[in-house]
Amino acid sequence: MDNEKNGLSPVVGIVMGSDSDWPLVSRAHETLRELGVPHEVRVLSAHRTPDVAHEYSATAEARGLKVILAAAGGAAHLAGVLAAGTTLPVIGIPVPGGSLGGLEALLATVQMPSGVPVATVALSSAGPANAAILAAEILALSDPELKARLRDRKRRLREKVLAADAALQAKL
Repeated sequence: MDNEKNGLSPVVGIVMGSDSDWPLVSRAHETLRELGVPHEVRVLSAHRTPDVAHEYSATAEARGLKVILAAAGGAAHLAGVLAAGTTLPVIGIPVPGGSLGGLEALLATVQMPSGVPVATVALSSAGPANAAILAAEILALSDPELKARLRDRKRRLREKVLAADAALQAKL
């Protein structure tokens, strides 16, 4: 999403290791868009473009980013490479696939060495949306309007569950 066309500077960076990750990662993009969080989306590889990935994280804060989401499958070193170059929060999104069904991506993302933390979300279709929501919750610590949008989202989720329960109870 090119927020600068709308006069908004991105505060969240979404980075994926391959454009083949977009069908999954687009859920983070959609969630941030729904919450009104300006963001940018890039394809950078920890292994094929390590210099560009490092430059991205090293300059992220100066460019106005406050949180980075990093999605990768396979060896999934992207989140760690980005976290190594910044003090911004990095949220890893392990991408399913590969010979172990994504387990290798989950383990590579969650098992970071001391001093280089990466928050990690689920290895599932819920992961990207949850990463976006977590980023928004971090930003909402200093943004009351965003906090209100998040509260409204949770209220709608609650209402949806209660409506489903009422519908089930009516059938029984």
